Amino acid sequence: MDTPRGLGLLRSYPRVFWLANVMELFERGAYYGLNSVLAIYLTNTIAEGGLGFTEQSVGFLQGLIYAATYIIPILGGALADRYGYRRMLLVAFSFLATGYFLAGQMSGYGAVFASLLLMASGSGLFKPIISGTIARTTNEQNSGFGFGIYYWMINLGAFLAPLIVSYLKGFSWTWVFMASSLYCGLMLLPTVFLFRDPPRPPNTRTIREVLTGAAEVLGDARFMLMIFVYSGFWILYFQNFGSVLWFLRDFISPAPINGFFASIGIPLSFDSEHVTVINAGTIILLQVVVSKLVKNVPPLRAMVIGIGIGVLGFICLSFASNVWIFILGIAVFSVGEMTAHPKYYSYVGLVAPQDRKAVYMGYAFLYGVVGSLIGSTLGGMMYETLLKPLISSPDPSGDIRQFWLIFAGLGFVAMAGLMLYNRTFAADTPETRALARKIMIALYTVLCLIGLWFLYTALFRSPTVPYRTVVQAVIMIILGSGGITISFRKTS
Repeated sequence: MDTPRGLGLLRSYPRVFWLANVMELFERGAYYGLNSVLAIYLTNTIAEGGLGFTEQSVGFLQGLIYAATYIIPILGGALADRYGYRRMLLVAFSFLATGYFLAGQMSGYGAVFASLLLMASGSGLFKPIISGTIARTTNEQNSGFGFGIYYWMINLGAFLAPLIVSYLKGFSWTWVFMASSLYCGLMLLPTVFLFRDPPRPPNTRTIREVLTGAAEVLGDARFMLMIFVYSGFWILYFQNFGSVLWFLRDFISPAPINGFFASIGIPLSFDSEHVTVINAGTIILLQVVVSKLVKNVPPLRAMVIGIGIGVLGFICLSFASNVWIFILGIAVFSVGEMTAHPKYYSYVGLVAPQDRKAVYMGYAFLYGVVGSLIGSTLGGMMYETLLKPLISSPDPSGDIRQFWLIFAGLGFVAMAGLMLYNRTFAADTPETRALARKIMIALYTVLCLIGLWFLYTALFRSPTVPYRTVVQAVIMIILGSGGITISFRKTS
């Protein structure tokens, strides 16, 4: 059958396909609009209109919130299949709108945390519904272009919403939260009156079957080792929502770029939200070009090249003595992201067991869990320790360079790790599985030991119990002990 072209291709999609993409545009606009400035709002002083939280506490908060948006879809997809897409969309948009609104009204750390967690739950429920709708309303002939539209909508929302944030925050930070709440609240109307569930298989999975499938994938040490290695790149990515924004606020003067735009008659006040605009705008402009350039490049090689370009972006940040080099660093990193990430899914298809490719593709997003938990927490802790004390320093350039080069080093480790993984573990054999299992058990054991040490320090060696350290310790112990348990069950 010939592949439809032009208007025929666009007309080949049903109405629910376009409705789902509009919903994606608004939901991503709400998400990226807020997160383009969230780290600034939470850490600005109360006199500046912020909440005055420390960078370390915000990094911890963001790590858990972002991780939740990657974990919850595991159950969200099963709930959508079981109870219907439309019904779960109503729940998701209600959670999103309520979470965004409440987060803008709260000032206490715990209350803000709980409100954002409600938002993250809505986002996690929303993700699999829209991607599932796109998958079920496309076919072999038009699915490639259909998912291209879907990906473009994501970046269009990430590009446009922060521009609106620039205007709204001039009135009040609360307006930024209310705008995100409004975007999601408005989507309840088309959900109620227009959305109809696409055809779904009659035999849907139970929650128990979903959890069993998750345990199967998590117990595949060879697959999980690849996830851990690739997550090194996403530790860098999540700095875009934390340490990069604080760095811009504290060390970069926007005067040169503001003056340039003023000279051509465009009033611009370059600020933190424009980091997301640069990232999304670069992807919108160059994704097609980059995709064509790497179309015939093997997935692993393209991933390594992409991570290398991303590392180069962080090296630019280490030399960012002015706003132009800062912008260059963000743009270069974005090119690396669009080079590496699409090929990642191709590589997952290559390393997954032949008879379980579809199942494993469903858990390929776990890189975001590891990357956000480590990246946001590490970025907040390092920024507060290494860079914040230098704000009033006459020449902090050397220490700034060291800060960003540490992250660049993590990127190089990820590159080397992927090449070593491909050489040693690419083949799915009993030997590679056994070796990977030993490595993962060792990693899980180290995670447990670190968690136990954190817990002991917090409970017995601190005059006051730091609850964030306790929570971090418990998470480490749960992840480590769970990984060990699943690994040994998989062996037996």
